[in-house]
Amino acid sequence: MRKKKEPNPKRTMQIAIAGGVITIVLVIIVNYYLDQTTLSGQRFGDQLAQIQQDLKNETLTFDAHLTQYKAGQIPKDQMLKITDDHIKTVQSFLPRYDSLKAPDLFNPSLQLFRLSTETQIQSDNALREWIVTGNNATMEKSDQLLQQSFQYEMNALNSYEKAKSGGSQ
Repeated sequence: MRKKKEPNPKRTMQIAIAGGVITIVLVIIVNYYLDQTTLSGQRFGDQLAQIQQDLKNETLTFDAHLTQYKAGQIPKDQMLKITDDHIKTVQSFLPRYDSLKAPDLFNPSLQLFRLSTETQIQSDNALREWIVTGNNATMEKSDQLLQQSFQYEMNALNSYEKAKSGGSQ
């Protein structure tokens, strides 16, 4: 019969310490990764909120001008210039969406926010045509597109909230 080797207590202690160090390092790495993911998501959310706030401010300003135009307080040529400037400004938001680094869960909501803005631009172009021609059919088209843009934005907000709470899209 073979004699069983006695475990070296010093060696056992070294293995235990190494295992503990590896466990601590792994916990630190996982926590760091989770913190970075959270920060990335927070940064994305803040940048997206800023784009949406800037877009809202631009739209409110334009709507105020449109109300003045409808009341006869702004001449047609000035309203066309205001509309052209507004459309260019809203178009400048599209690259801002593209430059965002969205966590994967938030990609669907980001695409819906962008689609909402693209549809708003189409609405604004139809509105511009109404200003030029006075054709009420183009005003109706603009209103329909604006409603569609609003629906995309509501869907985007819903998608964003689901992603934020960790739900599936």
